[in-house]
Amino acid sequence: MAVLVLGGYGLIGQAVVARLLSDGVAVIGSGRRIAAARARWPGAAWREADLARLTTPQAWAPLLADVDVVVNAAGLLQPGLGDDAAGLQQTAMPALYAQAAASGVRRIVQVSAAGVGPDAPTAFMRHKAAADAALLASGVEAVVLRPGLVASPTAYGGTAMLRGLAAMPGITPLVHARSLVQTVAIDDVAEAAAAAVAGRIPAGAVIDLVELQPRTLAETVGLFRGWLGLPPAWQPALPAAAGTAISAVAYALGWLGWRSPLRSTSMQVIRGGVTGNGQAAERALGRPLRTLPQTLAALPSGVQERWFARLWLLKAPVLAVLSVFWLASGIVTLVDPARAVAAGAAYGATPPTAAVLAGAALDIALGLAVLIRPVAGLALKGMILTTLVYVGIGTVTAPGLWLDPLGPLVKVFPALVLALVALATLDDR
Repeated sequence: MAVLVLGGYGLIGQAVVARLLSDGVAVIGSGRRIAAARARWPGAAWREADLARLTTPQAWAPLLADVDVVVNAAGLLQPGLGDDAAGLQQTAMPALYAQAAASGVRRIVQVSAAGVGPDAPTAFMRHKAAADAALLASGVEAVVLRPGLVASPTAYGGTAMLRGLAAMPGITPLVHARSLVQTVAIDDVAEAAAAAVAGRIPAGAVIDLVELQPRTLAETVGLFRGWLGLPPAWQPALPAAAGTAISAVAYALGWLGWRSPLRSTSMQVIRGGVTGNGQAAERALGRPLRTLPQTLAALPSGVQERWFARLWLLKAPVLAVLSVFWLASGIVTLVDPARAVAAGAAYGATPPTAAVLAGAALDIALGLAVLIRPVAGLALKGMILTTLVYVGIGTVTAPGLWLDPLGPLVKVFPALVLALVALATLDDR
C-alpha cells in the first residue's frame, strides 16, 4: 500500500510520515520545497507540487499515480505572499476528490481542524468545513480528523507562539486569556491518521482529536511555562483592541511572506476557543487522548527549548532593528552625501560622491529586502558581506577610523553579529 501525505513536511505531515514509515508503509511525501524533507526522511519518496495550483482533476493525476491512500495534512491559515488559502480549499481540494477515484485512490484521510463549520468566525474555518463536506459527499471513502491545538517536540505557528509567550521574563501579557483550549499530542494525531489509513477507523467518520477537558489560554500558557522550567509569571489581560492591532500588523507582514501565528485568523480562532468533542477520539482509538500535562511530561525540555522560546520572541525585533539600521544609514547619507565625503576626507580618504550614493542605495535596498521573507536570507548575507567590505575599505583607505572616539568601524560589528543571529534563526520549520 502506497500512502501520499500532502504537506508531508509540515508540523502534522512530518509526524504522519514518520509514523507510517515506522509502521512499514510505503510513503510518498509532497510539498512545494522538498529538498530538506528528502534529506530528513530518505525512506519516503517525495513529489514536489504546489497544491494550490492543482486546480483541475487532470492536474492531480501525476501526483496521485500509484497511490492507494491520501493523507491530506496541507493547509494555509490565510492568504499571503505566495499563499492562496481560498484556492487551496475551494478549488484544489474538490479537484483532488474528483480525480482520486479515477486514479485508484481508495481512501482519503483529511486533517482538518477542531471547531470548523459553515458558521465559523473565520474564512479559514469555513473553507475547511466546506472542503470536509465536499470530501464526504464525493463518493470517495473518507475519514476527517479535526485536531485541536497540537503540542509537539517541534514547534511551528501557534505552538511556537505559546512557547514564546511562556518564556517572557516575569510577565505574560495575553489577549483572550479566558478563551478555552483543548490540545492534542502530535503522536496522538499521527496514531489516528495511521489508524484511518489502515482502515481501523470506519469510512465517513468525523473525529475531533482533542483532550477531554478544556482549559483557558492562560492556564495553557502557564503549563508551557512550567514545562520550560520557569517560575509562574504575572499574566495581565490585554484588551481585545490590542489583539486587533497586533493581528493587523501581522496580516500586513503576511503579504511580505511572513506566516505569523499572530495574524487575524489565528487571533479570531483563539477568541472563539479551540474546542471539540474528546469522547469521539476516545471511541475511535479505544482510549482517551493524552492531556496537556501528560503530553508535556513526555516532551524533551532543556536549555535548547528555552533558547528556542526566547529567540522566537526576539526574531521579529532583530529583523526590525536590522532593517531600521540599514535604512537609516542609507537615508542619512542620501540626505547629505557631501558630509559623508567630508568625513572620509578628514582621515585622508576622499571617496567619490557617486560611490557614496551607490553605497547609500545599497544600504536602503538591503534594509527593505530583509523585510521580504523570500529574499530575507539573501539580504542578511548581503548585510554581512557589505559590512566586511566597508570595514576592509575603511581599514585600507582611512585606518584612522579605528581610533575615532565615535567608533565608526568598531560599531558595525554588533550589527554584523546581529545579522548572523538573524540568519541562523530565519528558518521557520
